[in-house]
Amino acid sequence: MASLESIARVGPGLPGAPREWRAASRALLLASWLGVPAAAAAQAPSAPGRVEGLATVSRRLSTSRQRAQVYGEPGSLPARAGTRENALANVVLYLESSTPLRGPAQPGLPPVMRQHGEQFEPHVLPVLIGTTVEFPNDDDVYHSVFSLSRVRTFDLGRSPRGSSKSVQFPMPGVVQLFCHIHADMSGYILVLDNPFFVVPDASGHFALEGVPPGVYRLVAWHERIRPIGTAISVESGRTTTVRVDIPLPEPVGGR
Repeated sequence: MASLESIARVGPGLPGAPREWRAASRALLLASWLGVPAAAAAQAPSAPGRVEGLATVSRRLSTSRQRAQVYGEPGSLPARAGTRENALANVVLYLESSTPLRGPAQPGLPPVMRQHGEQFEPHVLPVLIGTTVEFPNDDDVYHSVFSLSRVRTFDLGRSPRGSSKSVQFPMPGVVQLFCHIHADMSGYILVLDNPFFVVPDASGHFALEGVPPGVYRLVAWHERIRPIGTAISVESGRTTTVRVDIPLPEPVGGR
């Protein structure tokens, strides 16, 4: 039987042979030495897959007593409060897995939650666990951002126009934001434990790239409902297509 030393010499001992052929030969010899079937040793690693789909917002009557809606639903898209486009701006789709899920590295610049027009922009910001978020003040008034959420409690104190403070989020979960000075300001930071999350575009389309093959739960999150989960399967090198309907309670006044 071949020794480890002879296996290591297979590549250099075959002058003129293609590099891929030499690597395959070493793998097959090593598999033989370890008692692994040749077919399993020659199998290429699984390529990542892709998840693509359409998210839609529908209206349903609430089974609980509704509160008067003094302020329209915030959103980063230029749409009338309570419209379909506005609601989609506050939807986050993400994958849940029974095992740790790793993906592509996140961009180097920190995410930003602006205080602009006496609102948080964006109203909902998804981030990866461990991320530091910047909170710049664009307004001509003071703001004082704080959160009492169990996931991350903090108080940034008063901030003038042009200033920026930052907070790191080391635990997964939902962090609700407020301003001590402006009682109508609120926002959310959704801290997730893997990088496979996305906000759908204005038409509801979304895509998650580079997903390892496996079985997952695709979760649709919106602040006014419980998260909605859909079981999906991602195959190597293939695109999984899914449609997600998000039923939101009908706002007071039918808006």
